Formats: sequence, C-alpha cells, structure tokens
Amino acid sequence: MRPHRGGTKSALRGGVRAATIGRVPLTVGINHVTTVTADLDRLVRFYVEAFGAEKTFERAETDHHAQMAIVDLGGSGHLKVVEDPTGSTTRTPAAHGASEPFGLAVVTYSALRDLRERMMAAGAEAGEIQRLPTQWVLQLTDPDGTPLQVCAHSRPGDLVDQE
Repeated sequence: MRPHRGGTKSALRGGVRAATIGRVPLTVGINHVTTVTADLDRLVRFYVEAFGAEKTFERAETDHHAQMAIVDLGGSGHLKVVEDPTGSTTRTPAAHGASEPFGLAVVTYSALRDLRERMMAAGAEAGEIQRLPTQWVLQLTDPDGTPLQVCAHSRPGDLVDQE
C-alpha cells in the first residue's frame, strides 16, 4: 500500500501493522554487505585489526554452503565474508565512476585521519583524505585488492580541525 502525501497511512503487512509517514522508508539501514575472498581468515583478521571490528559468527563449509563469517563493523553494519578457495572472487564492476563495493563510516575527521595513519603503518594502500560537500572520504584497498571507502560526515563549511 502506497502512503499518501502529508499524512499517515497504516498497512497490514504479514500480520503486523506498519505505519508510514509521507515517504519515510520502513527500513532503518543496511544490515550487511557481502564480499567474497580466497582466504577468509586473512580478510576477517584485516577487518578486526584495522577497524577494531569483531567476528561474531563463523560457519564451516557444508555440502550446500561455503565457509563464511560475519564481522560486526559497529552501529548496525555487518560484513558477510564468504570464502571461495578457488580464488574466484566477485568484484563489483566500475559503473558511473564507482569502483568500491561498499563504504564504511567513522564518526569524525580525526578518526578518519587516525585510521589512515594506522593503514599506512600496516603497509596498506591508502589514498589522501578528500573533502566532498557532505563528507570526508578515504580510499583504501583491502588485502584482496578490493577498493573501499571510509567516510566521516561533515557539514558544508566545516574546517579540518572542527570535529
């Protein structure tokens, strides 16, 4: 049922009454993104050590499912890491200039700067922090060669030392 403008409309979905106001989505964000790797342990270790993430679940390979792990990235975001030991990892093709399959968020510019220094000290590929109109952006590459973005939101006119 499509909500009408300017008012509240309720719809029965799966036995649960869901209210929508205007065009506010019913979802609250992204639960997880998935990446495929030839070496699950190495990639999970990268996220744990580099971002302070926590591996919250791991499932061994079965006849019907590949080995996989869930990594808690903070907030409500999780990374699902699936192992394909053949080395046939899935890459997101560059489309419209975007090449990273997902972006992570930190709270402040200072945290982004500290993360960049941590990555550089660990020998990771990390670009310069770039200022966009609504956020600061750091380009990184994970151990599988997958490009990532880590972003810190800002307001127009924010200076680097204002956090």
